[in-house]
Amino acid sequence: MPDLLLELRSEEIPARMQRKAAGDLKKLVTDALVEAGLSYEGAREYWTPRRLTLDIRGVTARSADVREERKGPRTDANEKAIEGFLRGAGLSSVSEAQVQSDPKKGDFYVAVISKPGRAAEEIVADVMPGIVRDFPWPKSMRWGKASAKPGSLRWVRPLQSIVCTFGTEHEETVVIPFEIDGIVASNVTYGHRFHAPGPITVKRFDDYVSSLDKAKVILDAERRKDIILHDARGIAFANGLELVEDEGLLEEVSGLVEWPQVLMGSFEEDYLSIPSEIIRLTIKTNQKCFVTRRQNEDLAAAEQYYSKIPEFGAFGGKVELGEPKEQRLSNRFILVSNIQATDGGKEIIHGNGKVVRARLSDALHFWKRDQGDLPDLEMLEASAAKFGLDLKKPLDQRMAKLDTLNVTFHAKLGSQGERVSRIRTLAAELAKITGADPVKVDRAAVLAKADLRTEAVGEFPELQGLMGRKYAGLQGEDTSVAAAIEDHYKPQGPSDRVPDDKVAITVALADKLDTLIGFWAIDEKPTGSKDPYALRRAALGVVRILLERKVRLPLLAVMKDADLLAFFHDRLKVYLRDQGARYDLIDSVLTSEADDLLMVARRVEALTAFITSEDGKNLLAGTKRATQLLAAEEKKGTVVADGVSESLLTLDAEKDLFAAVTKASAEAAKAIAGEDFRSAMAALSTLRAPVDRFFGDVLVNDEDAAIRANRLALLRLIREATGTVADFSKIAG
Repeated sequence: MPDLLLELRSEEIPARMQRKAAGDLKKLVTDALVEAGLSYEGAREYWTPRRLTLDIRGVTARSADVREERKGPRTDANEKAIEGFLRGAGLSSVSEAQVQSDPKKGDFYVAVISKPGRAAEEIVADVMPGIVRDFPWPKSMRWGKASAKPGSLRWVRPLQSIVCTFGTEHEETVVIPFEIDGIVASNVTYGHRFHAPGPITVKRFDDYVSSLDKAKVILDAERRKDIILHDARGIAFANGLELVEDEGLLEEVSGLVEWPQVLMGSFEEDYLSIPSEIIRLTIKTNQKCFVTRRQNEDLAAAEQYYSKIPEFGAFGGKVELGEPKEQRLSNRFILVSNIQATDGGKEIIHGNGKVVRARLSDALHFWKRDQGDLPDLEMLEASAAKFGLDLKKPLDQRMAKLDTLNVTFHAKLGSQGERVSRIRTLAAELAKITGADPVKVDRAAVLAKADLRTEAVGEFPELQGLMGRKYAGLQGEDTSVAAAIEDHYKPQGPSDRVPDDKVAITVALADKLDTLIGFWAIDEKPTGSKDPYALRRAALGVVRILLERKVRLPLLAVMKDADLLAFFHDRLKVYLRDQGARYDLIDSVLTSEADDLLMVARRVEALTAFITSEDGKNLLAGTKRATQLLAAEEKKGTVVADGVSESLLTLDAEKDLFAAVTKASAEAAKAIAGEDFRSAMAALSTLRAPVDRFFGDVLVNDEDAAIRANRLALLRLIREATGTVADFSKIAG
C-alpha cells in the first residue's frame, strides 16, 4: 500500500508552538483522509524550527464506491416538498427517483445516490489547501505582495515550500501538486539554512530523512533532545562539572536548532555571589543556556571555593551541608548553537558570554540594590506603623513601600496593602487551629508580599516568594518566618510540594482562602475552562494542605459561603479520585454541609478499605434493602411514625432488629466520636443478620396502619444509624 510524505517548510516556527502544531497537522490530515473514505496503517509527525512533517504509511490507494438510498416524501405530497427532496438528493426531475411502496404509509419516493470512489491523490490534493489555510496557529501572519489581498494565506511564519509525495515502497512515487497562494507542492525540499541551503529532491520518507541528515538537519525532535542532553552532560563532565538539567529548557532549545552543536561558555566567578536561582533564570531566560554545578563538592571545598567571592559575607561565611547542589553553581554555562563553526565555536562562545555577563551584571545590581535602603524613608513611616515594620531592615522597607504606593491587587478587592491586612487577620485566626506560633505567623504574613517591590522580582516575577525568603534570611528573620515567605505560595499545582512548617501552612492557607473569598464576593468565579485568577489551583492548594498536613479546619466558619464550599467539594473530588478513590464512595460521604475536608477524606479512606471486606458487604446489603424500601414508601406518602414504639413490636424478628439497631447505633456513635470510622462501620455491619430475618419474617406493610408506621420507623432507625457514616444508597453494588 502507498505511503504519503508531507512537509510544510517555513521561516522559523516559535519553539513553544512546534510540538502542538505537528500534532494538529497529523490529526487534521488523517481525519480528512478517513472522512473521505481512505484508511491508513500508521501516521507519525515530526518537527524542526523550519518544518512540519508527516509520514503516513499504508494509505489505501482509492476510496470505496458508495451507494446511498435517501427516502423522500410520499408521491402525493405537495409540490414544494417534492422539489426540496429532489434538490437535496441532487436529482433534476422526479423521473430520476424510484418509487417504493409501504403497506401502511403508501407510495413514497427514494433517491438512489451513487458516488464513485476517488483516487487518494485526488483526495489529498482536495483537502490539503483547506487544512493549510485554516490551520489553528495561536498567532499567524501574512507576508509579501499577496498579503494586501483579502483572504491571502496566513501562517505562523512565511511558508516557503511544500513537499507532497505518494507511492509504494518499491514503485516510483508521484508528486501531488496542489497549490496554495502560488506555492505548488513538489518533491523538493531544502536543508540547513547555512550549511546546506541548496535544493534536495526526495521520493519517500526514508530517503527524505537520510537526505536531510546529510544536509545538517535532524528531523526527529526527540533525537535532537537526546543529542543535546548527552553532549551537554559530556562536556560538563569533561570539565569536572555536572549539568543542571531542565526539561522545559531542553524542549525549547531543541526547537531552536536543526543541527545542535553543544558548547561551553563562562563568566566571572564574582557573579556567583548572586543567588543561584537568579543566575539560572537569567541565563535561561535571556540566552536559553544551561547552568552547571561542581562535581562531588564537599563542605570544606565549597567554603574554600566561595570564600574567594567578594559577596561571600552574604551567606554568613558558611555553606550549609543540606544546601541543594543547585545552590553551588559553577561559572560555566552550556549553550547550544545551530551552526558547526569553523573556529570550533570560539566566536559563538564569546558572543554568548558577553550577553550573559551583561545580564548577570544587571542581576548583581538588583541583588545589591534590594539589600540597601530605599530613598525617602520618612514617607514610609505611616505604613511602617500600620504593619509594625522596622525601617532599618530592607525587606520591611519594601513592604512599607508596597503599602504606601497603594499598589492595586484587584480593582474590586483593593490594594496589596489591604490584602496583606486581610491575610494577617485571617492567619491569626488560623494559627489557633494549626498550632503555629502566632508571633511568627504575624511576622510572616506582614512580610509575605514585600518582595513584590524588590528589583529582582520586578525583573523575574517567577522568583516571588523565593527572593523574599533570601532577603528575610539576610536581615536575620526567624527561619520559620523566612520559609513561610517562600512557601505561602505553595503548592502551585498537583506536583508541587506542600508546606510542612506550621507557620508556612498557616500563611499559605490564609493567602489562598483570602483570594477565594474575595473573588467569590465580587462574583469573579471560574467559568468552563476559563480561570484567569487560578482559583481552581488555589482551592486545590487548600485541599492538599488540609489533607496532606492533616489540618482540621471548619471552612464554613472561615468563609460563610455555601457556594464556595461546593467549589471546594469539586476540588476535593478531583483530588481523591486522583488518589484512586471511587466516585460513589466519595458521593456517599460528602454532604453539602461537610466543611471539614480532612474528616471527609478519612471517611472515604475508611469506607474504601471496609466496603470490600465481608463485613462491608454485609453492611451494604443490610442497609440498602432497608433504606430502599423506606424511600419507596416515603415517596408514596406512607405515614412513618415519629419514633419506634416497643409496645407495637409484636414479632420476635422486629424485636430483635430493634435491639440490634439500638446496640449498633450506640457503638457506632462512640466510635465516630473517637473518629474511628472503621469500627463504626464494623458495629453497623452486625445488622445484616437481623435485617435479613426481619424481611423474611415480617410484612412491613401490615394492614394495621399503626403497626405499618412503626415498622417503617424501625427501618428509619437503620438509615439514621448508617447515615452517620455514609449514605449507602449512593454506593454501587
